[in-house]
Amino acid sequence: MKIAIKTYGCAANIADTETTTGILTNKGHQITTEKEADIIIFNSCAVKGPTENRIINAIKQTPKTKKIIIIGCLPKISIERLHHETQFDGIAGPAIGEYIIELVNQVAAGKKITTIQQTQKEKPQLTLPKINTNPIISILPINLGCLGSCAYCAVVFARGKLQSYSIPEIIQKIKTDITTGTHEFWITSQDTAAYGRENGKNLSELLHSIGEVEGTFKVRVGMMTPNMINDMQQELIEAYKNPKIFKFLHFPIQSGDDQVLKKMRRFYTANEFKNAIAAFREAFPELTLATDIIVGFPGETKQAFKNTIQLLKEIKPDVTNVSKFFARPKTLAAEMIEDKVSPEEIKQRSTIIASLVKQISLEKNMQWKNWSGEILVDEKGKVEGSWVGRNFAYKPIVVRSTQNLLGKMLRVRVVKVTGTYLIGEVE
Repeated sequence: MKIAIKTYGCAANIADTETTTGILTNKGHQITTEKEADIIIFNSCAVKGPTENRIINAIKQTPKTKKIIIIGCLPKISIERLHHETQFDGIAGPAIGEYIIELVNQVAAGKKITTIQQTQKEKPQLTLPKINTNPIISILPINLGCLGSCAYCAVVFARGKLQSYSIPEIIQKIKTDITTGTHEFWITSQDTAAYGRENGKNLSELLHSIGEVEGTFKVRVGMMTPNMINDMQQELIEAYKNPKIFKFLHFPIQSGDDQVLKKMRRFYTANEFKNAIAAFREAFPELTLATDIIVGFPGETKQAFKNTIQLLKEIKPDVTNVSKFFARPKTLAAEMIEDKVSPEEIKQRSTIIASLVKQISLEKNMQWKNWSGEILVDEKGKVEGSWVGRNFAYKPIVVRSTQNLLGKMLRVRVVKVTGTYLIGEVE
């Protein structure tokens, strides 16, 4: 069959698509464009309301001549809406591994799979065929699910309880990928700091083991929940000292107000968050800090919003992902009707915080002006003849060249700065 895959959402979803592509290609199916495809697979995301709306609109606009399969988080979270508003031929949840073969075969044979079946009891093996989106980057899920119970999050209903891959499985995958040209690994999950908790292991142990693997490669550690590092903070900092680990920390605060954090079921305070950041920055002064903010969560008073603004001014993150609050199905936050913040107020607060974030990002990037050092070129730029490389702190540095620089290590000097990236010249 000719199959197109449309992917939405996080790095874990991209990894699922890469595995799906590898499995289907291995079975003789052809991955092609939507126009040429017989079957279109929507690998969906359901973290935010606007993303869900975008996916449903895309499904609705798909020509009737195409067969549609919907996989990913959306079927597990909004199955009723999918049945009510769309037409599809097959459906399944996220990380379904080899079940995709059966699903495609049944749909191709004219059958309709309109309920989510128990597709598999175990997480997909890391040894399954995989075709990377970027030939030098391997997106490596280290666990499925998480240990959180955040009031706003519906993903837990889709990806379930924590299931971690063993350290030997992960190390073997890394060694295999290095032999096929991988230069950069993104270790990812809903919460990397939850890794191994169900079997007596933790993220710091995993990173130490990865750091001992021979070869020239870099590792970007994915998002970690602040309270989950409490019992391993110093060990984690020690693991980060390995030059293979990018000095990049994705540490979502969500709110700078303790009462809002409590309502969110985020089990830390603003001060605990700040103390953890201070410990990492003491060890790595040039650390790149990324965080997330939800604006307008139920119960976010004007003072609570001011507390978030104040926190951002204090910690000065390099990158801040700002989201307007949207109630997700089946979550505790969806039931907090009495404390709702008006859409107009959410929009106004979002505008204020976005302006501040832009200002802080530029200020942080200005500190890199005239920096010289090595970068790993891991991405083709948006403009013809441009390439994006990352330095030790995972800062994106754009350079220009008519040559193919993907996977190259270059020495550059930063000559110009923007709010989102640096511009370098090859030395």
